[in-house]
Amino acid sequence: MTVTLMNPAGLPEIGVYRQVAIASGSKQIFVAGQVSWDADGVTVGEGDLAAQVEQCYLNVGIALAAAGASFDDVTRLSVYIADWTPDKMPLFLKGVAKASAKLGVTPLPPATLLGVTSLAIAGHLVEVEATAVLD
Repeated sequence: MTVTLMNPAGLPEIGVYRQVAIASGSKQIFVAGQVSWDADGVTVGEGDLAAQVEQCYLNVGIALAAAGASFDDVTRLSVYIADWTPDKMPLFLKGVAKASAKLGVTPLPPATLLGVTSLAIAGHLVEVEATAVLD
């Protein structure tokens, strides 16, 4: 396997993702930030953070598959959420859990969640980008 996920001793264990990804491959894949558009460019889950998170992760999965990869090859996720406040965490995790179940992925690779003022398109609440490595 090209990517090994782990939680090193001395760091907290987070249920939905791992703290470290070790990549041994040589082909790198960079997936642009995915928003909650469907294939026709229609926003999925207007005003619903959990639904938008789910669609973003599913879109990342589509992009990875097009490059011959899957979430098993992802070394890092960056998540940007508009108008973030910590009380939105349960909705975020709900969306992640739904996407993970559909994608058959658990745990997720290392991730960083960043609160931002807004995203490029009005109505989009979240954007997810990924980096993956293949042999």
